[in-house]
Amino acid sequence: MKISNTLTRQREELIPIKGKTINMYSCGVTVYDKCHIGHARSLYIFDVIRRYLIHRGYDVRFVRNITDVDDKIIKRAQESGQSFEDVVEQNIQAYYADLKALHIQKADIEPRATENIGDMIRHIEKLISDGFAYESGGNVYFHIRKFPTYGQLSKQSIEYMQEAVRIDQDEQKKDPLDFALWKTSKPGEPAWDSPWGKGRPGWHIECSCMSMRHLKTETLDIHAGGRDLIFPHHENEIAQSEAYTGKPFAKYWIHHGLLTINGQKMAKSLGNFITVEDALKKYSADQLKIFFLSAHYESPIDFTEKSLLEARENLNTFKRFFKRVADLSVEEIKQTGPNDHPTDKFHQQVLDALDDNFNTAKALGIIFEWMSGVHKSLDGQQANLSAAHAASVLMEGILRDIFGLSIVEDFPAEKSILEAFREDQLAPDQAAKIEERARAKNNKDFKRADEIRDQLKAQGIIIEDGPSGTTWRRA
Repeated sequence: MKISNTLTRQREELIPIKGKTINMYSCGVTVYDKCHIGHARSLYIFDVIRRYLIHRGYDVRFVRNITDVDDKIIKRAQESGQSFEDVVEQNIQAYYADLKALHIQKADIEPRATENIGDMIRHIEKLISDGFAYESGGNVYFHIRKFPTYGQLSKQSIEYMQEAVRIDQDEQKKDPLDFALWKTSKPGEPAWDSPWGKGRPGWHIECSCMSMRHLKTETLDIHAGGRDLIFPHHENEIAQSEAYTGKPFAKYWIHHGLLTINGQKMAKSLGNFITVEDALKKYSADQLKIFFLSAHYESPIDFTEKSLLEARENLNTFKRFFKRVADLSVEEIKQTGPNDHPTDKFHQQVLDALDDNFNTAKALGIIFEWMSGVHKSLDGQQANLSAAHAASVLMEGILRDIFGLSIVEDFPAEKSILEAFREDQLAPDQAAKIEERARAKNNKDFKRADEIRDQLKAQGIIIEDGPSGTTWRRA
């Protein structure tokens, strides 16, 4: 599996730090407002990547934070006349409502920044004692010139940053590029006791502490986020984390492209700010998801009426396909003989596309091509209904388990047929495990092969190795 690494600007083989475990962290939302459609893309695409890694047999531990203390939240509370706590709770509830409406899975752990203040204070204290940070007027800053590789992620020199990047001038800083680890609080603002007086953490330190604490590691396998976070947020995360541990903070950095509305950046001032709640009043969750899948995650994507109409037509293509299969009876399918449709080839083509840096657009194209082939088969005089249905079962599993789509739920008849035949089919993740076991045996990794055999046995799948190859049956 190849993955594009922002840190190296290379497409690299995905090799977890430890065995088959992948510790993955994504920067979450700052809860000063409702989630917008750009957040939806980020939440969904990393959900798909996580699902796919699990499908390929990895043990994914996924943490996505919630920033519930920030200047934007304080400003929103002051503008609205609400308490800081009410703004936070109101928008956290809206965030989880959006996840539910979009049918996007929660992360394994979604820690709030305010639940981890103690860790942040201890982290900052060590940075000060090691000479990487300093206190000034109740604030604490990271001194970037003490960290020689600053700029490694964004590929920018400090000299370039000083000339090209607008940085707030602050007399308390030793260098204009130094960033806040701890901020002193003004009267009426949320505050916590610290060695430097009452204050609150800076934005950047939150992610470093929450990712390492909740994933229980000092080096993440994958750190994910939007391209707009590369500098300064992720650059600062690397500096304060690696200065603290002396180890690389993350092995792979992945970033999704940004979403525009009719070619323009989304902004309330332009009147094109679309919340998830408002988008779902006009478009279905599956329609939005197919729109997101139509572009590679690294690429920018433009939210237009035309692109959403195309997504709806693609969704209808799926629905017509499953409706056609739903019109077949179980008896008709079973009477047409054994499945000789090359579904293994289809499955492998989809895997190859997604193994290539999670290329969802290519994978969708392959699925549409195979749907067309099944339609042609059903149009023929001697259609193999069993083969056609085997393809539909596999397709439905991919759409459901990897892409998180619920298309087939619209067709109770098709759902019942799928369930009737699913007993005779391996789930996509089980098929992937059998493929992984074959690779392990070829590589003489018999311990891993035995582990997979035992995992499948626990799921009721018995693996039998014989002279003619490996077969499976249900217990």
